[in-house]
Amino acid sequence: MKRTTIFAALAAATLGLNAQKPMTAPAGGKVISDELIGIFFEDISSAADGGLYAELIQNGSFEFSPAERDGWGAGTAWRQVRPGHSLGTLDVRKDNGIHPNNPTYMRLHTERVKEYYDYAGWKGFGLQNDGFDGIPVKAGARYDFSAFLRNVGGDAKNVRVALVEPQGWGKDPKLLADTILTATSQNWQKYDAVLTPEADCLKAVLQILVLDSGDLDIDMVSLMPQDTYKGHGLRKDLAQALADLHPKFMRFPGGCVVHGGGDGFWDTYRWKTTIGPKEQRRGLKNTWGYHQSMGLGYYEYFQFCEDLKMQPLPILPCGVSCQGTNGGWGMKNQAQDVVPMSEMDEWVSEALDLIEWANGDPATSKWAKMRADAGHPAPFNLKYLGLGNEERISPEFIERFKYIYERVTKAHPEIVIVGTAGPGSHPGNPDFDNGWKLAEETGLPILDEHYYEPHDYFLTSRQYDNYPRDRKTKVYLGEYAAKDKKLIDALAEGLYLLHLERNGDVVAMTSYAPLLARKNATNWNPDLIYFDNERPYLTCSYYVQQMFGQSSGQYYYGDCVTIDGASNLQGQSVVLNVKTRRLYVKLCNASAEAKSATLDLKRFPLKKTATKTVLSGQPEDENNYEKQPVVPQVSMVKAVKKQTLTLAPYSFVMLEYNL
Repeated sequence: MKRTTIFAALAAATLGLNAQKPMTAPAGGKVISDELIGIFFEDISSAADGGLYAELIQNGSFEFSPAERDGWGAGTAWRQVRPGHSLGTLDVRKDNGIHPNNPTYMRLHTERVKEYYDYAGWKGFGLQNDGFDGIPVKAGARYDFSAFLRNVGGDAKNVRVALVEPQGWGKDPKLLADTILTATSQNWQKYDAVLTPEADCLKAVLQILVLDSGDLDIDMVSLMPQDTYKGHGLRKDLAQALADLHPKFMRFPGGCVVHGGGDGFWDTYRWKTTIGPKEQRRGLKNTWGYHQSMGLGYYEYFQFCEDLKMQPLPILPCGVSCQGTNGGWGMKNQAQDVVPMSEMDEWVSEALDLIEWANGDPATSKWAKMRADAGHPAPFNLKYLGLGNEERISPEFIERFKYIYERVTKAHPEIVIVGTAGPGSHPGNPDFDNGWKLAEETGLPILDEHYYEPHDYFLTSRQYDNYPRDRKTKVYLGEYAAKDKKLIDALAEGLYLLHLERNGDVVAMTSYAPLLARKNATNWNPDLIYFDNERPYLTCSYYVQQMFGQSSGQYYYGDCVTIDGASNLQGQSVVLNVKTRRLYVKLCNASAEAKSATLDLKRFPLKKTATKTVLSGQPEDENNYEKQPVVPQVSMVKAVKKQTLTLAPYSFVMLEYNL
């Protein structure tokens, strides 16, 4: 049976199962979190612009700082073009822009458009945008072009907008699609058109050519495919890859992006400047050294969470910077920027206003009305809110965290606050110990731990077995990964997740990090999903995460599986989802020897067939752009209540039963 056919059958079966009544859990199960697997999205490695956000034009708002421009005189991803030897000049301006959050625009001063010699009909003076390593377009697909134009005096100006395929120096470009716009207004006005290419092209460019002499201002250039995920402006293949993980929540927008812009804490990410009309959003150079357009802002994040039926988990700063902002990473006593306590009410308002924006009634709330005006009158039903991200748990942080926490919980006791255990979250680390002390003092519901380690750590550590069971504060492992992307790393993470599942009464949530990385723009390795303009490739770790996302449940059974000669290199779990009436058995063997596993599922009312998913290979195997040798093998098998299985070397197996 083909893999795609099996998954389609499983999806259909899920719809039927979800319509059934929840079952009663058999005796012997331990209550665990059914929100264990989520995703963490941060705009690192061009994960947003040029990634999940489907916009094809780079720097369409011209807001990249002078230091970020590439020397062409127009700004990153833009260059001057003048086919037929038309003449003109470009002028980057900030006076009388569209909005104070978006002040920069380009003035095109066109002097002459009559060519010296015939240039296959190409003429005009203007700009070319190369997108993100080219603009990928498909024949017959429809692309929405828009731009704000302002005719600076004189007669109306005709503007040719063309998608073309460059043919090399001195050669005419190949025309893929074009249209003519006429700019008449002497005030900023948005102009729209639909471009439909006649041929496929992975490296097209967009040319905007003024065909009449005089001055024309241009800003907010956009080219968006009409075919996006659920019509909400996200790249379909990347969004679908995330949906296929079956995440229960999404943490965003970071990460270090939360509390440190590219120029320090005082230029940090502010959610209020990422909502509303896109021409009114404030772009930002981020912690990772490149510009964020904020086309993918808080509204889009919440909308994506709704589309994937996952809980949004926004993270807000606590008035203290990332310790890496000043002094660098890895240094003792890293410097922190801190907000004076006299100014902390502003940061309290950031949290309170966000809750109102997400959950409030548009009839009575200013912020909720903004949500409704954007197209979402119903509340987003925000449940979780993170305060702080991986800051050093200094006295300054503790004071400011308590100040915000007390006021937010008093105003909104229904919101579950997620705190931070600082960087390097292991017992014995001063920040970790101080973070847990702070959690116990405040009664914090959930504490976010972060760590990245070699795969040997995940093969051997079982730290949550030793966590106190009487703590009120649950664990969110918000960032973790083995430090490579080979199969052995994925299996090590799988063993660790089995241990987290076993401790699902203590560990409530987890998310692998980072999530997405663009080819030739990668800030961090490893990542869960790599991609270029044509396709994503899914790592070995992705498939392990996917199996855990598919197998969430409310009860854990620890006495149903025995693995002969088991060590830290083998692990198992049995999880029951009473809502969907499904049982999941997961088994991992990260050793070079085959192992025998005995299953005893007599207490469960199994249906006749089960689905078996196997991920296996050699320990050094890894998926990349050229080849993907490690992919799940899915088959239908007979459901047997008691059986012995052979676990192949370096393999992960999941059995899924309908009840």
